[in-house]
Order: sequence, then C-alpha cells, then structure tokens
Amino acid sequence: MSKQKPGERERRLSRQVCMLALLASLLPAVIAQALPDDRDQPIRITADTAIRDEKQGVTVYNGNVHMIQGSLDILADTITIYHETDQADKIIAEGKPARMEQKPAVDEPLVRARAEIIEYYKLEDRVHLKVNAHIDQDGASVTGDSIEYFIAEQLVKADSEQTPDGKRVQVVIPPNVVREDNAANGPAQSK
Repeated sequence: MSKQKPGERERRLSRQVCMLALLASLLPAVIAQALPDDRDQPIRITADTAIRDEKQGVTVYNGNVHMIQGSLDILADTITIYHETDQADKIIAEGKPARMEQKPAVDEPLVRARAEIIEYYKLEDRVHLKVNAHIDQDGASVTGDSIEYFIAEQLVKADSEQTPDGKRVQVVIPPNVVREDNAANGPAQSK
C-alpha cells in the first residue's frame, strides 16, 4: 500500500468535485432528458436468439442485438431485460463496445454513448456506462472507466481507475460552449 502525501486526499476530493461541476456544465440538461414520449413507446428488439425465463423475470437476447424505443437506439452483443414489474425495469447491454444513442429533445443533437456495459435503470431514471465508457453530444465529450447520469437530477458523474497508472477522466469542451458560457456570464473583468 502506498503512502499518500499530506493533503493528497483533500486535493483529490477537490479535483473530483471540480470535475463533477465541469461535467454538469458540459453535458447540458438535455443530455439526460429523452423525448417525452420515448418511455411510452413499445420496445422493439431484433437478435439472433432470445431466451425468456418467466420464473426469474428475465429475457436475454444474444447476437447482433438491436433495440429501439422511441428515439433510444441500442446496439449490443447481448441485451438482458429484467422484468420485476410488468415493464422492463432494468436493461443491460453488453458489447465490445455496446452503443447507445438518443435524441434528447426535438431541437437538440443526438447523445451518443458507448461502453462495454450499459445499464439503464428505468425506475431510478439512471444510466450507468461501465468499462471504457464514452459519452458525447454536439462536440462535448467525457471519457472514463465509469460514467453515470441521473436523468431527473441532471447530474453526470465520471470516474477513472484509482490506481497510479490508471486512466484518467478526459473531458472535451468545444470552443462554442466556452464562448456561450462566457457570453452568459458577461465579459471577464481585468484586475
């Protein structure tokens, strides 16, 4: 176990808080808000095979799986749908990578995400991208080992491996977002 320098934990926590604030500003509220009628649309799935286990409340689709629900579009090697209620409560897409895209609003660009595991928790309004996770919209992007977004709270959280040689969270902010943010806050004041 390596020893941390004094204040290292506090600096790391401070960096994480700053990163979360930056992420929240980068990926606007629309990233988490799907078209209003997406949830009410039927789920359509094509796959090479499907196995439904009524007792366990689970259906597993394998091989070239393509799932569409409204503007939500997922491509994966395997999709597992858990039915704890009469609806699809949890959906897990797995692939190398699994891919997801969704139109957040009529006048907004597509949100595109990819990861080896994409978990969607319908009751919690939460999506969790795990292992080589990446999400982007209109030039802004976040890459990390794990990316979660909480739809109702409009909160995005990204993490990286907590090892010395681990990958770090990477954020790309397009110039137009920086200019728009500066314009909204007014001109910078000189000291």
